[in-house]
Amino acid sequence: MLKEVLVVEGKMDTVAIRRALEADTIETGGFTLAPYTLKQIEAAYKRRGIIILTDPDGAGERIRSFLTKRFPEAGQAFVPKLKATANNDVGIEQAEPEAILEALAKVRHHEYRPKAEFTIMDMFQNGLSGSPAASARRDALGAKLGIGYGNVKRFLERLNHYGVTREEFCKALENLDN
Repeated sequence: MLKEVLVVEGKMDTVAIRRALEADTIETGGFTLAPYTLKQIEAAYKRRGIIILTDPDGAGERIRSFLTKRFPEAGQAFVPKLKATANNDVGIEQAEPEAILEALAKVRHHEYRPKAEFTIMDMFQNGLSGSPAASARRDALGAKLGIGYGNVKRFLERLNHYGVTREEFCKALENLDN
């Protein structure tokens, strides 16, 4: 049983989680986030810790951002969009158990004092910005590092805020190019 409580968007996400492992979940019900649900999340956060596992889409990112501001020490798990897509639908409920377990194996935590290890030049020099393939490269690299997909600004923020080291970054890039 996973110690932390997983915060997901809906009931079908919980079903997908339970196919992968035994874990408690709290469903946000989308972005509505009723006061009762926020109290449940807060109680879990204080007692056991939480891991935010939202869909790899715009709505999921908005929910993740809101919850991260409110619960800064929450773990962050990301299932890559490619592994969370089936039947023309994107979401955790579409992910195979292996993809969920892989995401949970790469949980990241937001750092209070983010490092400025990476800059916009790192993005340009490594084909993560300013090229036709940049978006796909960020998506693939984010999956390898366990930080999810983001536009250049968000991706750079995640590199610096989730404790990615230069060594991890370079190794993941190497594997990306091979």
